[in-house]
Amino acid sequence: MAQLYNSAAPKKAANLSINSDLLRKTRELKINLSATLERALKEELSKREAAQWVEENCAAIRSYNDFVEQHGCFGDEFREF
Repeated sequence: MAQLYNSAAPKKAANLSINSDLLRKTRELKINLSATLERALKEELSKREAAQWVEENCAAIRSYNDFVEQHGCFGDEFREF
């Protein structure tokens, strides 16, 4: 599977606006904002790319499912479960 993103790419500063109370409470608990944001973005990127893959391959998936419904799976005659 292709790499989701280049984890070795250099860091880049970004200006963000977030809820002030959320920021205050996060800082009180010494939560690493950069690491937390990177994890959240990685998760969101993964979900969106998976959804995009399904959308792009919908016709092939539908075609394969139709074939299996009509002809069964390869090796069905050898299954013992």
